[in-house]
Amino acid sequence: MSALTVDQRPGDGYSWDDLVCLWQETDAPEGCRVEIVEGTITVSPPPANSHNVTAALLQRMLYPVLPENWEIFQTQGLSVPERSGLYIPDLAVIPIASLKRPGHTVPAEEAELVVEITSRDNANHDRVSKVHGYARAGVPLYLLLDPWHSGRPTATLYGRPESATYRVLDSVVYGRPLRLPEPFDLTVDTSVFPVP
Repeated sequence: MSALTVDQRPGDGYSWDDLVCLWQETDAPEGCRVEIVEGTITVSPPPANSHNVTAALLQRMLYPVLPENWEIFQTQGLSVPERSGLYIPDLAVIPIASLKRPGHTVPAEEAELVVEITSRDNANHDRVSKVHGYARAGVPLYLLLDPWHSGRPTATLYGRPESATYRVLDSVVYGRPLRLPEPFDLTVDTSVFPVP
């Protein structure tokens, strides 16, 4: 199943606050992910089993290297109003103090690492729109796990955001190790990630 879009854009008479209100009021089925990507409210179905397994395996790898005051979240909304975006990444590493405010979102720039795992039907959101959004917000590291990449499952690490653009720090096909730099200092074993 592909993502359903509700075309509500700030330029069409909707401000950022209007879009966030629409996002909050969207009544999606349980397990669906409701996001705002480039001013469009999208509703995606629950992820496939292989997607969930990948997220769980990576989360398990990350826990031993996290500082005590950081946590990994799977359903945290990250706002990027400059890109008309409100994303819910597959994993987000965020200092716990950032979530002590009321509401359902935090500014994306408060995340230390964001991970997106592509789904076949909406991979371009993760490959293009969110790369630009997270870079614009200044998220230090963005890990894109892309099992649908041209028949060659690929893990790409973006970092060093500058002028709303990331550098590719590393890109490997599944099966090769990928190194997350400090503050994580972790080698990710991509060979354990399932391929759909």
